[in-house]
Order: sequence, then C-alpha cells, then structure tokens
Amino acid sequence: MARRPDLSNAIVPERRRVLAAGAAACGAALLAGCGFQLRKAPEFAFKTILLAMPTTSALAIELRRQLEGTGRLKVLTDAAQAAQADVVLESTGEVRDRVVVSITGTGEVREVQLRIRFRFRLRTPDGRELLPFTEIMRQIDQSYSESAALSKEQEALMLYQNMQSDVVQQVLRRLATVKV
Repeated sequence: MARRPDLSNAIVPERRRVLAAGAAACGAALLAGCGFQLRKAPEFAFKTILLAMPTTSALAIELRRQLEGTGRLKVLTDAAQAAQADVVLESTGEVRDRVVVSITGTGEVREVQLRIRFRFRLRTPDGRELLPFTEIMRQIDQSYSESAALSKEQEALMLYQNMQSDVVQQVLRRLATVKV
C-alpha cells in the first residue's frame, strides 16, 4: 500500500503566515483610521527668536540646538540683535536641586530627589508679553548608597540630562502655541 504524504505540517505554517499578515493589515488599518501620526517638529508663528539667557547653561545650549534643528527658525543670541528678532525668550537659566528625601536609622542617606526648574517668558522686542513668566519643573527620586557614590553620581547626571531634554521639549511645545 502506498503511503500518502502528510501535508498537515506544511499547511499549519502557511495558515499562520496568512493569519499574521491579516492581523498586521487590520492593525495598520485601525491605526490609520484613528488619526495616529508620529510627532512632527513644531510649527512656529515667528521666523527669528532671540535667546536672552546665559549661554553657558546646558539647557540653553540644548534649546538653541533644538530650535535651530527645526530648520525654520533663525536663532539669535546677541542682545544687540534684539531689533532683528520677532520674539525674545528671556530666562535667568535653570536651577538644579538635590534634596534628601529619606535617611536610614543610622543617619545615612537612603533616597534623594533631583529637581530641575526652568523659568522663562516670551515677549516681542517692543515689550509686549506673549507668554507670561512660566515655570517648568521636573523632579525624580533616586535611591542612594554611600558604597556606590560614584555610580550614583553618574546616574544623577544622566537623570538630569533626561529631565533637561523633557523641559526643552515642553518649552518648544509652548512656543508653538504662541500666535504673534
């Protein structure tokens, strides 16, 4: 008696591929139908901006890079060019704090809170206020261990960098809401 080949093992992988492709197509259709789209660079109502803030500030440097990176804005940093700017972003810079949140029974630090605070306002060169003084504050808790002090310091620097990037993105979104 001749043996028939077993096709059931060949059909199952093909069926799985068809079902996976169908599920992917349905998922793509659902995402397209709900209005989902990737975040784009913000659109600004002005063409030139003067950054009146300390040029040594890490946050100011990142903000300048992000604004220039849009390709739609000319960023000025010299106060003598204020008349050429459509708007002026004023700030005294960011404030970074480290506060002890908890200690052990023996008085050793167990947890600290890292904070970054950025206060700014946006005005026209003639003094009309477009955005009143606004404060953006980010904070995060960090565990601490005296035996790993050096690595915890490096971790704190990375956390500050992440918070700084978040603050810059929030500033960009707020600037995009301004109508000149």
